[in-house]
Amino acid sequence: MGAVLEARNVNKNFGAVTAAADISVSITSDTVVGLIGSNGAGKTTFLNMVTGYLKPSTGSIHFEGRDITPLPPRQITRLGICRSFQIPQLFNTLSVFQNLLVGVGIVASAGRAWAGRAAHAGAPQEAVEASLERFRLSAYRDQPAGMLPEGVRKLLDVAMAMVVRPKVLLLDEPTSGVSAGEKFDLMDMVMSAVRTDGVTVLFVEHDMEVINRYTHRVLAFYEGRIIADGEPEEVLNEPEVRKYVIGEALHIGDPRAAS
Repeated sequence: MGAVLEARNVNKNFGAVTAAADISVSITSDTVVGLIGSNGAGKTTFLNMVTGYLKPSTGSIHFEGRDITPLPPRQITRLGICRSFQIPQLFNTLSVFQNLLVGVGIVASAGRAWAGRAAHAGAPQEAVEASLERFRLSAYRDQPAGMLPEGVRKLLDVAMAMVVRPKVLLLDEPTSGVSAGEKFDLMDMVMSAVRTDGVTVLFVEHDMEVINRYTHRVLAFYEGRIIADGEPEEVLNEPEVRKYVIGEALHIGDPRAAS
């Protein structure tokens, strides 16, 4: 299976600070990849380079074999790479329905070839109604986004990215700010949607229980480098990962590892 997303010798420097150091990684389609690491390890910097919000100092990012490094964020989105954010980027004065309608508008502006991938591409309201049902947002349909509970705001942010039927979905800490009782419900809904649509997912997460439960592959970051890459149990038990990421010499079976 070929790579849908590839980073080739990517480096990013902010003056004397190295945020990404020689990152070379290839992501195949229909996989769920977790990005772990302490704050400042380079995870979000990597997502920002994939989406064009940051440009690598050296190296390149490729999507379906095409070099997308010089492209602006909106053009990268139109190719089929979408994201949600650690702090949901919503139109707080608009209703949930209206926020999703904005997402559908992105599809319409992308041109017929890409819009054809989206369900009900010619019927924006039908696409929004389907997304409301898929993410259990119907009860919040007419509520302003700024008045929603944090877990629902997270879901709406993901739903806005998914309503355009992306090929690659990037999630930045999808369970941060979400209660322990809600995090698995949220992830179950997201993972069900991406499986149905055949979407490749990369998500940043600090909860090792979420990482172990939902990912096929884990990339561990430390000081801008990828220090481990493999299946969840393998990576989470790597000595360097336990030292620099998890913070304790724990095995994944130890319940303290999820804390």
